[in-house]
Amino acid sequence: MIVGKRYYGENLEHLDEAKRFHAIVTESFYLIGIPNLADLLPFLRWFDIQGLEKRMVKLGKDRDSFMQKLIDEHRENKHNATKDDVQEKKTIIHVLLLQQKTDPEYYTDEIIKGIIVALLSAGTDTSSLTMEWAMSLLLNHPEILKKARDEIDKQVGQERFLEESDLPKLPYLNNIINETLRLYPTGPVVTHESGKDCTVGGYHVPSNTMLLMNLWAVHRDPNVWAEPTKFNPERFKGIEKGKDGFKFIPFGSGRRRCPGEGLATRMIGLTLGSLIQCFEWKRVGEEMVDMSEGTGLTLPRANPLFAMCKPNPAMKHMIT
Repeated sequence: MIVGKRYYGENLEHLDEAKRFHAIVTESFYLIGIPNLADLLPFLRWFDIQGLEKRMVKLGKDRDSFMQKLIDEHRENKHNATKDDVQEKKTIIHVLLLQQKTDPEYYTDEIIKGIIVALLSAGTDTSSLTMEWAMSLLLNHPEILKKARDEIDKQVGQERFLEESDLPKLPYLNNIINETLRLYPTGPVVTHESGKDCTVGGYHVPSNTMLLMNLWAVHRDPNVWAEPTKFNPERFKGIEKGKDGFKFIPFGSGRRRCPGEGLATRMIGLTLGSLIQCFEWKRVGEEMVDMSEGTGLTLPRANPLFAMCKPNPAMKHMIT
């Protein structure tokens, strides 16, 4: 969507470029998530004993040159492309370059690169991690997986693939996604800064103070949720999203709420629903899927998910 190229999967056309992109994304998430001792002991900033500042400077230069190369490629291709090519291969960079033409003072290359970085940082692994957690939970709860498939069979049928327009008719699938986000929010801890003096939990917080919000703890608070560690999609039945206070905020709240929430929920719903509709899933062995959590800015699994699947016999005529 952003650059019109595929950087994941097999038989990549731009393999070297994809490897460089992977390295930049991996390093970005590592450096964003690792604790910096200088935040606790400011005098350490003089020494950079962890080497984080040097790595951040290098990452910034690598990322900037990579993004600039993509922008320059699109700018060059736009001059050489026909009208039909532009319509067929329009990307986000194409759209931003058109905006640059009408408003060059605002849509500078730096602004465009900033928008691209924001999209990649927020959308690279957040949705995929949520789907991986959802599949892990469903494999450990086959009765819930069956309910989801039955709902899809009833509302969509077996003569066509699930489409985005079907999602409002699949409340149980949406509840599964919400319950996954409750147990495993992809942004378990978010950082804010107090704009003015305030009181949080009985503590006085001066203005311009860094505040860490532990969404993982909020979503598992036994004073708010019954059986908070249990995977129970039914708990969201009848609850209208956004009307349940601050006990469920996987995308944040207020003006700082994630602007990609709508796209994310649709992408996850469509992908997860299609996997359930088209395949039969089971665990690799008899033992339950290990639900250990990894570390980082987002919330990855400690170990990658492995599962067995085969085409759903009822959908075989559509898949083959």
